[in-house]
Amino acid sequence: MIEQKAQISVEMIVLLAAVVAIALILVSQLQKTGTKGAEVIEKKTDKIFDEISDIK
Repeated sequence: MIEQKAQISVEMIVLLAAVVAIALILVSQLQKTGTKGAEVIEKKTDKIFDEISDIK
């Protein structure tokens, strides 16, 4: 019975490690996407402000 509980604990630890690894990968990808999005928005904003300044 103790061996069965220990086996369940090891399986839970492995499962938890896999979930944490997937979560870290997702967070990393979201950070990259956010950074790329911020760069695109910054470029578009600069272009809009340049066009506005050309109107004057």
